[in-house]
Amino acid sequence: MTDLLAEARDLDARDPLAAHLEAFVPAAGVSAYLDGNSLGRPLRELPDRIAAFVREDWGTRLIRSWDEQWMDLPTALGDRIGMLCLGAAAGQTVVADSTTVLLYKLMRAAVAARPERTEIVIEDGNFPTDRFIAEGIAAERGLTLRWVSPDPVAGVQVADIEAAVSARTALVVLSHVDYRSGALADMKTITDAVHDAGALMLWDLCHSVGVIPVELDACGVDLAVGCTYKYLNGGPGSPAFAYVNARHHGLLRQPIQGWMGAGDVFAMGSAYAAAGGIRQFISGTPPVLGMLAMQGMLDLIEQATIGAVREKSQALTDLVVRAVDEELAPLGVRLLSPRDAALRGGHVTIGHPDFAEVTKRLWADGVIPDFRFPDGIRLGLSPLSTSYAEALSGVLAVRDALS
Repeated sequence: MTDLLAEARDLDARDPLAAHLEAFVPAAGVSAYLDGNSLGRPLRELPDRIAAFVREDWGTRLIRSWDEQWMDLPTALGDRIGMLCLGAAAGQTVVADSTTVLLYKLMRAAVAARPERTEIVIEDGNFPTDRFIAEGIAAERGLTLRWVSPDPVAGVQVADIEAAVSARTALVVLSHVDYRSGALADMKTITDAVHDAGALMLWDLCHSVGVIPVELDACGVDLAVGCTYKYLNGGPGSPAFAYVNARHHGLLRQPIQGWMGAGDVFAMGSAYAAAGGIRQFISGTPPVLGMLAMQGMLDLIEQATIGAVREKSQALTDLVVRAVDEELAPLGVRLLSPRDAALRGGHVTIGHPDFAEVTKRLWADGVIPDFRFPDGIRLGLSPLSTSYAEALSGVLAVRDALS
């Protein structure tokens, strides 16, 4: 353990991103926050940002702010997320509704664009929202769900998808990073296999945006959805984003035809006529307040660069895996994430039959990971807000709680 502690201190001393640790609000009574993959911490600058919004944009400019900035905020902020995090050219990303609503919009639009096809392919361990939405659309459209059952640690592989897709496949829906194991899917190879079958590909980016460089355009991805309250620190309930590749604009028709997605919002026309480009995927009034917090985090990511964030993420998770091997494996703890950092996202999952009770003890002591049924603890390591010493202390707290 002495070597691990010394290594953590040395990594912190040499960390080129260490200065960003002070950008986040300290949590009284919390010694290790290891849940940034579920809810990112707020930035210290947020109260001033909110106060300025209330005082100026809303309080002074009042309804004029819609014309001056708010009407274009969903697409402007979407473009910024696309540029900094998604490898997406401008005009293809929009911040709008919740993850659930955007998944519905894009899945429903995709299967409608392949009317001769009868199947949706989805992983049976995908996040419940993705599965539930797919089930609902399949029932609504009379489609069949084809379930993929990959290795629970290694995650979905291209061979799994090649075996599942066919001329019947309309859409494939997968998570880029498995919310349980943290396994990182090969986006390019899998997307190519889906396209070879003539189907559309939708990626859930909730556990990768802001921690892994994503290359949507380069990978030829059709559709993607991601949340903003994890590694983008947008706060609880902050709106999600949708990506629709430009080649599908004007071809996919989203199913929730609200007035904000109309071509001429203020014409109050008698019939719906969709806006051009990505704006057509907006439905109702944009959640302007919900878009405030993430803007500060995007500033930090721009300063740090997403490549440097990924580099630290891999080093953090490597340190945790070593600590698990040395300190927890002798106590019967299993590593439930890939060992190779190149195949792993921003969290490490470990398993033990006593972890439900252990998590309660950890939370009471100010160490905050999260528990995943039936016996897993996820150690979520948000690189800009987590030090190496903090990550290691979390592992050691698990050891002490088990002992």
